Amino acid sequence: MCFSARMKEKADKLQEHYQKTKNVGPRDPGELIHHHANGFAHPLMWIIPQEEPETFTPAMWGIMPSNKLGADRKEYYKEAVRFGAGLNAKSEKLFDHFIYKHQVYTRRCIIPVNGFYEPHTAPKKFKIPFYFELKDHEIMNLAGLYNISKDGFVTFTVLTQEATPMFSEIHNTKNRRPVILAEEEVAYWLDNNLEQEDILDVIQNDLQDYHFNAYPISKDLYSPKVDSNRENIVDRVDYAEMEIDY
Repeated sequence: MCFSARMKEKADKLQEHYQKTKNVGPRDPGELIHHHANGFAHPLMWIIPQEEPETFTPAMWGIMPSNKLGADRKEYYKEAVRFGAGLNAKSEKLFDHFIYKHQVYTRRCIIPVNGFYEPHTAPKKFKIPFYFELKDHEIMNLAGLYNISKDGFVTFTVLTQEATPMFSEIHNTKNRRPVILAEEEVAYWLDNNLEQEDILDVIQNDLQDYHFNAYPISKDLYSPKVDSNRENIVDRVDYAEMEIDY
């Protein structure tokens, strides 16, 4: 699963990278920079929405149904946490899930990040956080869905699929991975004309394992007692308990 990510780029860098404009509505949230964006804290992050594919806009991580109110989001997330708080969407359920089936054709999105974090379970259930990044690009494109509440609040979720070998070895408990698209697939993913077969084809042919670097980092990432939203959280840390190559 993908419950935490990193985005260190300012809005002007994203505008230059994607050649898109910033759309913030009446309230500009400022720079949405997260060295550790903890999904369960439901941070605001940038997305590129299918309905306005020439822009990027702020959205809250944790998709909500259309009949809910953004103003009541705290209460909604308290109840939804037992279902993963809407942070991830299994791509295998896109066309029959009560939320996703209404969004998959018209509200797909791209979530720009620099990387993301996943846990590795070493012997004796020793949890080690890993950071994943691209080898040849600073920004990666997570595929997602978004929704808009009755009061105009935008929320999103990250698509996941079965783990490929690299992810299975590192993220070895859940055996899932995010859907991550190549640069040339971004515009296609946001195309209004895609049918079910087209959407599944994009998901099944996303970036392969050799595109990624992954390495262990500080266990501070999972500690509620320290600030893990800091620049050096991605520094490599080696552990004697590690028994895999990466």
